[in-house]
Amino acid sequence: MSKIEPSKRQRAWWKECVVYQIYPASFQDTNDDGFGDVNGITSRLDYLKELGIYKSPQIDMGYDISDYTDIDHRYGTLADVDNLIAQLGKREMKLMMDLVVNHTSDQHSWFLDSRSSTDHPKRDWYFWRKGKVDKDGRRMPPNNWCRILDTTKSAWQWDEKTQEYYLSLFSPEQPDLNWENSDVRDTVHSIIRFWLERGVCGFRMDVIDHISKTPDFPDAEKTIPGQYYQPGNAFYANGPRLYEYLGEIRTVLDEYDTITVGEMPFINDEDEIIRTVGMQGPLNMIFLFKILNMDNSPGQSKWSYQEWDATDMKRIHDQTQNLMIKRGGWNAVFTENHDGPRSISRFADDSDQWREFSAKMLCTKSITLGGTEYVYQGQELGMRNIPRDWAIGEYKDVESQNYWEAASIQYANNHRKLDWARALLQLKARDHTRTPMQWNSSPHAGFCKSHIKPWMRVNDDYPNVNAARQVPDTESVLSYWKRCLKFRREHKDVFIYGGFQILDPEDKDVVAFRRFTDDECFVTVTNLTGKHKEYLGLREVDVQEWIIGNYELGSHNQNSNDLLRLRPWEGAIGRCRVADA
Repeated sequence: MSKIEPSKRQRAWWKECVVYQIYPASFQDTNDDGFGDVNGITSRLDYLKELGIYKSPQIDMGYDISDYTDIDHRYGTLADVDNLIAQLGKREMKLMMDLVVNHTSDQHSWFLDSRSSTDHPKRDWYFWRKGKVDKDGRRMPPNNWCRILDTTKSAWQWDEKTQEYYLSLFSPEQPDLNWENSDVRDTVHSIIRFWLERGVCGFRMDVIDHISKTPDFPDAEKTIPGQYYQPGNAFYANGPRLYEYLGEIRTVLDEYDTITVGEMPFINDEDEIIRTVGMQGPLNMIFLFKILNMDNSPGQSKWSYQEWDATDMKRIHDQTQNLMIKRGGWNAVFTENHDGPRSISRFADDSDQWREFSAKMLCTKSITLGGTEYVYQGQELGMRNIPRDWAIGEYKDVESQNYWEAASIQYANNHRKLDWARALLQLKARDHTRTPMQWNSSPHAGFCKSHIKPWMRVNDDYPNVNAARQVPDTESVLSYWKRCLKFRREHKDVFIYGGFQILDPEDKDVVAFRRFTDDECFVTVTNLTGKHKEYLGLREVDVQEWIIGNYELGSHNQNSNDLLRLRPWEGAIGRCRVADA
């Protein structure tokens, strides 16, 4: 096994920071409208500082932008953002924002101009096509691409006034910008400069792999049986001019000291990944969704399921960790975001008996992986999916609504398949990570005042799962996260910049790996089952001391390494003899 010397991996602040992702609508309401706002974020900065977020809270402000140089009035004003940036600076923290430039709102002035007439100067700022006619003389969209958030519908929306279709991959209210137009690109560059000059430190770039599309818009291959509209990602993602466009953005970013992460769900080729990230790429890092897609059936959408075990997770970690180490890339380490369910509900056990153990176990693994650490709001509390008995009407996300509407029609006469569709919604919907933050046990979990109705129902478990209850409890999930993030900082040479080796790759229950430098070596062991496990995967490792875990560690320290008796959902970190590395 090759040695990894941290000194040979270039240091950068954005590699060592911890990014805390905030979903503003659900974080903290201060103006009594039931929606979270910027001032609510400012009011909770000391909580983030205590958690160990020493650099970059990340704020997602919405995905149908109507004004790129202002914020939605529901969240506050630009003056509120300026104050947030100032208050972050006092705490040695930075603000990272979402950059959504693949599409705009259909209410954006650009689009209103574009759709006003076929000869308007901004017509070509979006994709307009006349469509085609089928053999029966019926008007049809230009191709068979389906919407991303509703695969039963066309990605093209008919405009009655100008008698053409416009491309809107996500929803009719989110028309795609035409990046082939240089005026669009120049304007986006100006928007980037606007926010960086204001004090933002960088961006999460939303679906940035979508900005270059195959210009002739060919039909997609049929992968969803029984319907005309098909996923067109082979043609609307990672298009022929993507790296030209990203390179232009990089030129702007290089005028500043920034952090960037790209949401690029359709980039899987290793050469393309390395071309994109690290010190040599146009972006610092990208979100790789292999772990989050691990339980999707191959070739199918998220609304599918296949069984998985620890071998699948280890294979992914081995690939992504060592790819970046060996080829100079960089990882974004995350297990939750606003586009998926809660990690303990998906990958562990969120029952009352095992919720805390599961949350701590997943934390143990996450903080010892190499890359920039991302924590999603409420993850540090062990928040879980909404209860199974909630009515469908409590699901607010448009993707969930579209999915359930389509399933209700398709399976109207098949209650077993409809029950299965309902189970998938409860497992995978985005709504689970968008419920209001649980601050305390007061009505609405302290998210808003008791007489205000929150925009989305608070999870029923908030009287017991909340920040106020966990802050003073040294054994809470929150306290465990604090301890682990501190440990990660103290040993950053190993956990951020060091080498990586999967241990016992064929064991189906345990994910174990070694992190090492010439001077230090640690092993992480996580039991991804609810059963006791006699683990034999550390025979080649000399663990000198078990130092962090979600159970007491005395029994491990008293026994030999040949047999490690793991308890349900256990996670532990041990210090190894350096010679083993």
